[in-house]
Amino acid sequence: MGYLWTTAGNFMMWLLQSLYGVTNSWGLSIILLTLLVRLAMHPLTQKQMVSMQKMQKLQPRIKVLQDKYAEDKEMMNREVMALYRENKVNPAAGCLPLLIQLPIFILLYNALSRHGFSDATFLTIRLDGSMLTTIAGAINLVDAAGQTIPKEQLGIVMVVLSAMTNPSLLFANFMMWAPNTILLLAIAFLTWYQQHLSSSGNPQMAMMGWFMPLFLTFICLSIPGGVLLYWGVSSLMGVAHQLFVVRRTNREMQEKPVLRQEKPTRRE
Repeated sequence: MGYLWTTAGNFMMWLLQSLYGVTNSWGLSIILLTLLVRLAMHPLTQKQMVSMQKMQKLQPRIKVLQDKYAEDKEMMNREVMALYRENKVNPAAGCLPLLIQLPIFILLYNALSRHGFSDATFLTIRLDGSMLTTIAGAINLVDAAGQTIPKEQLGIVMVVLSAMTNPSLLFANFMMWAPNTILLLAIAFLTWYQQHLSSSGNPQMAMMGWFMPLFLTFICLSIPGGVLLYWGVSSLMGVAHQLFVVRRTNREMQEKPVLRQEKPTRRE
């Protein structure tokens, strides 16, 4: 397993360097990498989004089946699965694209962490710096001995409290941390918007639509800007793709006959 990760990591670095040879910009190289990954994953992503939209449209009919077979769970499950088959919906379609994306995030994170991107920026975004490290740099956060604190030791509470006690220094160096912060907030908004598109008419999914962006923002506080750039461009393309699928699915989904809501009569 370790050999596979090493090989994949070397390939990721080779690919980035090859793209850099074409663009002469690490930021553009990451954007091109994002485009290549999205193109490679398009068939899976397309199936995922179509299935999600059809499932959303089928929710009223599923609710009818749940009411109709409330006392017969086995029959209800069979009818729901038959409804999915009739409309060519795969409930598990949403998992595979995410599982494929996770290793790419990890490999890109390792590449940015280990291969000397310390001076690389793109549109003033520090590709090797996270929101925490850029804020720490802006306020010149050091330890008791006056030494710069390694990024691995930076904690959220430490950085936030230090920034609150040094507001003048923080805003004097606004451009050191603002670009990475704005990128992170943009990703949070895109995540919320994607969830909003997928959760219309579903209260439980709507709650997740608020939770996921907040959770994502929290876990991304220490992620390098280069990974966030990949994530942000991928999310933007995902939103555009999803809007296209929503419109097309709305046209394709024909009005189905209204299911009878009377519960089945019991046989004596």
